[in-house]
Amino acid sequence: MKHDQHYWQKRYAEHTTSWDLGHASSPLKSIIDKSDHKEAPILIPGAGNAYEALYLIKKGFNNVTVLDIAIQPLLQLKEKITNATGIHIIHEDFFEHQGSYDLIIEQTFFCALEPRFRESYINKCHELLNTNGCIKGVLFDFKTTSNEPPYTATKKEYINLFQKKFNIIKLDRCLISEDTRQGKELIIKMKKND
Repeated sequence: MKHDQHYWQKRYAEHTTSWDLGHASSPLKSIIDKSDHKEAPILIPGAGNAYEALYLIKKGFNNVTVLDIAIQPLLQLKEKITNATGIHIIHEDFFEHQGSYDLIIEQTFFCALEPRFRESYINKCHELLNTNGCIKGVLFDFKTTSNEPPYTATKKEYINLFQKKFNIIKLDRCLISEDTRQGKELIIKMKKND
């Protein structure tokens, strides 16, 4: 299966988006609530319906970039934020994106990528982050044999992948996951290595 733009557009058009909570998740809200640099450039890759972006705007952040390869959720987001400023919506492949960010928010994007793209994801995040920039969010930590997303990994696998380019500050069991994700998430903070 090729998980390209057409694949993701079809998933949104057919509403086969079981990962979609309908709101910003508790772990992401907690991360956002602890952030106080409202002008920091923030990227949400593979943002989908971008509930986290809406929450950031509500909390006064004013330099948020939302990126997705599927146009459908981005069009819906534009309808929701007609009066919002400080949010940039980009329809683009993450791996082709250019920019400079202090924070990349990870919420179900890494697990949507086929495993062969994992190192490319890490390298691209490293490229997009400013000095001392971080990836914060959650990663799935449970076993699955499905040929469809989510593509999960173990804590040990995440350490082996990220430690080449990032200082792993936090990679712990998430204690405030949504009910459907209890025991399945790791909360993360990865700081870019220079």
